Amino acid sequence: MYKIRMPTDPSQDVTAQEFFPIRTVSTLTGVNPITLRAWERRHGLIRPTRTATGHRVYTRADIDAVRRILSLVDSGVAIGHVREALAAQARSPSPPAADEGPWVRARAQMVDAISRFDETRLETLYNELLAVHAIEQVTAKLLLPLLVDLGQRWDNHPGGIAEEHFFGMYMRIKLGARLHHRSRAVVGPKLVAACLPGEHHEIGLLLFALAAHEQGYRMVLLGANMPLDQLTYAAQRTQAAGIVLSGSIEAPASLYAEALPTLLRDAAIPVFVGGPTSVHQHDELRAAGAIPLGTDITRGLRQLHLTLNPSE
Repeated sequence: MYKIRMPTDPSQDVTAQEFFPIRTVSTLTGVNPITLRAWERRHGLIRPTRTATGHRVYTRADIDAVRRILSLVDSGVAIGHVREALAAQARSPSPPAADEGPWVRARAQMVDAISRFDETRLETLYNELLAVHAIEQVTAKLLLPLLVDLGQRWDNHPGGIAEEHFFGMYMRIKLGARLHHRSRAVVGPKLVAACLPGEHHEIGLLLFALAAHEQGYRMVLLGANMPLDQLTYAAQRTQAAGIVLSGSIEAPASLYAEALPTLLRDAAIPVFVGGPTSVHQHDELRAAGAIPLGTDITRGLRQLHLTLNPSE
């Protein structure tokens, strides 16, 4: 994540505070820089700090404000009325935080089942949650946080690699089955989706594909560790509207200097990149011409949709 340490300013209490450039805020929230500037200039909804050279930088509080604005817009509040809604929220007592307890317990139970290599228990827990929650909620509240938890555990656990392969195989089977049985009546734009070269973890890609399908996109999945020079052919044969790449690795410089620009030139359609790679190597992706989507699937899909439908 890109951060800036601002020097102390006597007029502002910014000592040792973290500041983020607009490109990072865009990646973290899914709101493109043009919209962020409009929210500032036209609507006065956010007030970023300016560096000595005049560049906008944002605090964590600013990022939280952007997310509150998004939540209001998503709930149907017109952008022209968001300022009033924010003021009303500030005047009202804060609502109680959503109870995360059940999800925390569910993640702990899943980790326990994984550590025991107990597929029966894992299946029971997963199916119980899907019986009462939408797949989007299970993804946001369970699977994505669980992947983070397990990533930390796998780095510091003697059986981490075996556990990773066990859970990865289980999720590929479950998500693959959901994708296989998805409705074929969808007639929206096609997206070719694959993991970056060298990326062997495809759970994030499958979760994105499921969410995109729910939004009406037709997915052409090519899986893990995909050579970029094969994607132009696939995109042309399927008449795809865009290419989506997923990654959690630190991609080599050659990908940004050669392979990615070549793909963009030859395919002549937008190329999107999601996952941790799109945050940690945001600048490199932008410089190569790709569009970073960040790690939030819902916001990433919103940015993808706005890119493919700029008039909306």
